[in-house]
Amino acid sequence: MREVTVAAVQLAPSSAPLTAETIATNGARAVAMVRDCAAATAAELVVLPESVTTGFTPGVDVETLWDLVSAVPGPVLDPYAAVAADLGIHLVVGTYERDPRRGVVHNAAVLLGPSGDVLGVYRKTHPFGGERADRGGWVTPGDDICVVDTPLGRIGLIICFDGDNPELSRITAIKGAEIICRPSALLRSADIWELTNRARAYDNHVYVIGANATGVDPAGIIYFGNSMIVTPIAEVVARAASHECWVSARLDPATALASLTPGSSVPQPFDHLADRNLALIRRHADALLGEAATSFVHGGKPDDIVD
Repeated sequence: MREVTVAAVQLAPSSAPLTAETIATNGARAVAMVRDCAAATAAELVVLPESVTTGFTPGVDVETLWDLVSAVPGPVLDPYAAVAADLGIHLVVGTYERDPRRGVVHNAAVLLGPSGDVLGVYRKTHPFGGERADRGGWVTPGDDICVVDTPLGRIGLIICFDGDNPELSRITAIKGAEIICRPSALLRSADIWELTNRARAYDNHVYVIGANATGVDPAGIIYFGNSMIVTPIAEVVARAASHECWVSARLDPATALASLTPGSSVPQPFDHLADRNLALIRRHADALLGEAATSFVHGGKPDDIVD
């Protein structure tokens, strides 16, 4: 990884009923904000929120959503690819992706390169209860991680509720990610959002760029923003409020693990990846890989909210 300026852009989707025109409007607004952000910050990597093309809760059935979105690459992504190429930046876009099978939709994060080409696609592996197709929602989960080697560094992708599942970020880091981008439309609380961003950065000594939606989506769901950029020692070096905006930071790998905690004169003495007790992990792999559930009584079902 080299020294690089990065940014998280948070914006509101159109709250109008989801149509092809709504998707076009979302694209035009997102592209305009990316242009303004790049001009103001000189960011070489810009991250947009989860499902920025449509809004997270689409308010239509999965068959209609399948008709409205496109494959990757495809027409829905064309405006984003064009601006990435025009500005010569890396751009992460959250979008619903049409699978070749009719009615099958993935929640995807797409890494576009400075030529506008698709460098990597990650399909959300941990959809939240309300969005899961097998629970009456609209998303079919993916089944793989995504780490892309770029001139900026090795970039990994996760999406929103994925960040609550530490194993995914750990595998992504072990596979080489130095920056993990987390497009999100998180609904629970700003505390949970910050906690999971900082924990995943610190757990794995990676930078985390969390771009969270704001505003109201087509189903009337409200988002709180608070996009942030976190260092490998869990320092939040950029933090947004709840309105449409962007935040940016200069990431310097030479100082990423220079101190034990932010501002400390004590050097960083450990490496969370290298210091894993692999013998213990192997001995209890069956427990790690087996089914499990909390012993506490749930106050509701995951389907009661979406995220």
